[in-house]
Amino acid sequence: MGDKVGQSSSKSQNLARTGFSSQSRSQPEHGFGLQLLMNDINSSLESLNSACNMQSDTDTVPLLQNGQHASSQPAASSSRGLQPQASPKQKVQRSQPVHILPIRKGRRGDPGEATRSTEETTPRRLQEEDQQLKTSSLPAIPNPFPELSGGPGSPPVVAPSSLPPPPSQPPTKQDVKVFSEDGTSKVVEILTDMTARDLCQLLVYKSHCVDDNSWTLVEHHPQLGLERCLEDHEIVVQVESTMPSESKFLFRKNYAKYEFFKNPVNFFPDQMVTWCQQSNGSQAQLLQNFLNSSSCPEIQGFLQVKELGRKSWKKLYVCLRRSGLYYSTKGTSKEPRHLQLLADLEESSIFYLIAGKKQYNAPNEHGMCIKPNKAKIEMKELRLLCAEDEQIRTCWMTAFRLLKYGMLLYQNYRIPQQRKALLSPFNTPMRSVSENSLVAMDFSGQTGRVIDNPAEAQSAALEEGHAWRKRSTRMNILSSQSPLHPSTLNSVIHRTQHWFHGRISREESHRIIKQQGLVDGLFLLRDSQSNPKAFVLTLCHHQKIKNFQILPCEDDGQTFFTLDDGNTKFSDLIQLVDFYQLNKGVLPCKLKHHCIRVAL
Repeated sequence: MGDKVGQSSSKSQNLARTGFSSQSRSQPEHGFGLQLLMNDINSSLESLNSACNMQSDTDTVPLLQNGQHASSQPAASSSRGLQPQASPKQKVQRSQPVHILPIRKGRRGDPGEATRSTEETTPRRLQEEDQQLKTSSLPAIPNPFPELSGGPGSPPVVAPSSLPPPPSQPPTKQDVKVFSEDGTSKVVEILTDMTARDLCQLLVYKSHCVDDNSWTLVEHHPQLGLERCLEDHEIVVQVESTMPSESKFLFRKNYAKYEFFKNPVNFFPDQMVTWCQQSNGSQAQLLQNFLNSSSCPEIQGFLQVKELGRKSWKKLYVCLRRSGLYYSTKGTSKEPRHLQLLADLEESSIFYLIAGKKQYNAPNEHGMCIKPNKAKIEMKELRLLCAEDEQIRTCWMTAFRLLKYGMLLYQNYRIPQQRKALLSPFNTPMRSVSENSLVAMDFSGQTGRVIDNPAEAQSAALEEGHAWRKRSTRMNILSSQSPLHPSTLNSVIHRTQHWFHGRISREESHRIIKQQGLVDGLFLLRDSQSNPKAFVLTLCHHQKIKNFQILPCEDDGQTFFTLDDGNTKFSDLIQLVDFYQLNKGVLPCKLKHHCIRVAL
């Protein structure tokens, strides 16, 4: 019996040294009595208590942040020998926190795995422990701002308002397909927060065009026969999300985008504009009343309105206010009981009707449409309107934009001018082509002088014209040795210019002028359909389109072109355009903007 007890005590000591790693493998092959089993358990508990007492003797050794001893040996290796006691300088200070890493659990049925896992110490971990041991022995640095601390032992507390705001989520990228007037297209990768102005500037850069702040992005719906120019501040991705699959974006010129800021009198006739406050009803304060939210300008007049569910149109007296578009049920009365809401401004946009007579049986081609800003719409939700002429339609559409966006339009108009003012010191001064700034000069003497006499100025202009023709004839003689005959060169050199549109019809030229803005001086040149040797100048003046025929004529065996039956002659069309850009001549106004089509 004594031998068995001794054997059991030695087994329990072995269990204590190995961390119970052999407990599951030390079961006897034959059963024992109950008394023997109890003695075994008591002996194991005594051995375990002695092992715990040996472990408590090492409490004076400083611990590192990971819970290991100063000698960088794991705690489970105490069976190899007790560690030497650390010096008092290496004792951890009570004011410093101690972090103990959790012990990884071993496999079920093998409790020794936890001990073995702590022995797997890498050299990098040993270097970190040595560095931590060196810094733990340094004295604590006093806090220079104790008023920011919550207590003597707590870290400084910073107010949430003083912290920088969390970074917002960066915008993502998306592909947008844009078409040009000639049918070509380009897929551009843009950010989801890019505006229409930013996209236009990007396309101008990629297409190598001149950025004159008149480019615009057009929302085109071929199935509905609608299109409109996006405002510069509108988000392209948001607009595209409301467009059907067959709709597309067009990249186009629009010179009339902010023309009403320059000359508002031509856009708002007196009979169509009224104010709630009669004292503010002067033309000088017209735009201020539109931009001021406290004032109440109104646009009133008769419009042809398409009846819902029918093909017929009905003439109604319509009034446009900030709250919406209303029509009167009793003549021209604007009493509240006689006004009915026709369309809302907030959730709608106004479009041009491309082919209103053919598609919607409109009375004329001056139609417009108020379309809700949502992806799926029905035909009954479209409010189709038709004005008497182009000036009245322009007035309604301009007022709709001003009442809806207000100061945003004025800010969009001022941004290019402010950028130009900032860059003006670095640019060369541009020559002004306004009618008031052009004067006749005489440079025949030693110094130049201004010609005040109109008869003398006209004589000087004729003399300059004759000298111009002599210089062009002399240049043709010098270049006659080229394989291309001078007369042939003069007849084809204009085809390289952007303002020449080739063999297009009169209707097509009018459509291009309307699309790019009915502003004074907008023009293009094309081949004449009635005379194969002649050309036609299509010009816009006072929102009306006029055509002038350019005829060829011969003088001293040379072919020239003229607009005024031979009084003023030009060797080619480029000279003709350059001349009428500086001189009005027989035209109602000078040539100012040319219609252009670019390939993306």
